[in-house]
Amino acid sequence: MTQVADDYLRDLADLDPDAAQALGRTPSALIQDLSPDAFARRHAVTARAAARLAAVGPEPAGFRARVLYVALSERLASDVALYEAGFTTALLAPLATPVHWVRRTFDDLPAATADDWAVIGRELARVPAALREYAATLTASADRGQVVARRQVLAVAAQCDGWVADRFYPALVEPAGSPSLAGLAGAAAEATAAFATFLREELLPRAGERDGVGREVYEVTSAAFLGAPIDVEETYAWGWDELAALMARARAVAAEIVPSGGVDDAVRALDADAAGAIDGVPALEAWLQRRVDETVEAVAGTHFDVPDRTRRVECRVTPSASGVMYYVPADPGLTRPGRVWWTLPDGVTRAHVWREVSTLHHEGAPGHHLQHAVTLGLTGLHPWQRSLCHVHGYAEGWAHYAEELADELGLVRTPGERLGMIFAQLWRAVRVVVDLGLHLDLPIPHGHGLVDADRWTPALGARMLADVARVDPQTAAFEVDRYLGWPGQALAFRVGARLWREARSAASARAGAAFDLRRFHADALRGSAGTARRVHRSLVSTW
Repeated sequence: MTQVADDYLRDLADLDPDAAQALGRTPSALIQDLSPDAFARRHAVTARAAARLAAVGPEPAGFRARVLYVALSERLASDVALYEAGFTTALLAPLATPVHWVRRTFDDLPAATADDWAVIGRELARVPAALREYAATLTASADRGQVVARRQVLAVAAQCDGWVADRFYPALVEPAGSPSLAGLAGAAAEATAAFATFLREELLPRAGERDGVGREVYEVTSAAFLGAPIDVEETYAWGWDELAALMARARAVAAEIVPSGGVDDAVRALDADAAGAIDGVPALEAWLQRRVDETVEAVAGTHFDVPDRTRRVECRVTPSASGVMYYVPADPGLTRPGRVWWTLPDGVTRAHVWREVSTLHHEGAPGHHLQHAVTLGLTGLHPWQRSLCHVHGYAEGWAHYAEELADELGLVRTPGERLGMIFAQLWRAVRVVVDLGLHLDLPIPHGHGLVDADRWTPALGARMLADVARVDPQTAAFEVDRYLGWPGQALAFRVGARLWREARSAASARAGAAFDLRRFHADALRGSAGTARRVHRSLVSTW
């Protein structure tokens, strides 16, 4: 069975730079081939490995081997299903698509030495070809009748326009003062503009008006993102119940901030507090870094065992998206640390930090960075598990669970930060009902008091995010476009956290007074004991 994993990673390394790095190789290019043929070859490698694994027979007896077997089986099957459903080769959405991978490559490249600039030049030279390749892939997919909705096409085209208008590529190379690099950057910008033109003039006329993908596709994508199938009707009803419970919690915390006041009063009071506002990108980066460093220091060695060599995290602000914070793990060779990236809505340079602390816990510690810091330090794992096995339900579920865990561990410092945490919980609960409601055209139940409508529309979803979870309107619109482009991925956060909490409750009930929370988390993240087995079975984890 391990041989199947070895062969799969080796075959994938010839096509995927991330797989090459997982094997300790230096890839010839970081921007991978995005042509139809390259997608077909990657699919063939995946399907061949799935068939070989299925022929292995019953699950191995040893725990580590069994976890690898189950995780690899599920991931291979999910990747095959996504490709065969047409999702992989038609993907356009406002976040984390091949178009964004191309641009984001440069966020993670150092620019300190002549060798560094040579790598940047090599990757810049790949940008025009990569975008032409992906245009060909999208065209071939459309020829098969597989094309995303107009909303996604227009959203990505607008982002490309923004990158050109912001001079992302020319500004990237200006510090080098190199005419040759400036020429490559100019060509990359022109290719980005040409890709936006392709989207509007060639792909848009072939795109449909319907935003929701329907049940057949949704069952494939949601199972792949979560790592397990769900009962959509039960999950939809549960999402509404979560919203009711969280709204009650928000009212209780708001009363601590403004006695006899409501949630709106508390929000106004917090936003009016000049001490809680930070102006300007440098100040925001400094606050991010300081808060993350303090949090890592507070939990490492006390609540979690975090290896020194993977502990470091960097925080930066980037204009590459719209009002979101995200995490990029360290590379397998640890040549750069994990990074938390923050993007502000267009025109915004001020942040009220009470709103942001919970997201910082999600992306940093005890969320994504801590999880990856632990995983990358587990040298006994198969390289595929350590670097490439990513299940949204496990990873995003952990990070969302970690937001509330941060409060348990004393990392949430004020009632205002606690209200921000509850808004973050509401944000992910809204995701559940909006995502399911839009894609499956589910009716809006009566009597909840949150929205006055019977049926979902994208505008209603964005308004609910703004009104209930206090997401700013620009980010709320971006969020809904994202849900529509990644059907089912939005469930991974709240539903994944639900499974983490259920696993913890079951472990606590079994152990009784002997239950040790630190040991539970260590076992779950490291995969070293029976606790981890149960979390794995629920989430198909990355162990």
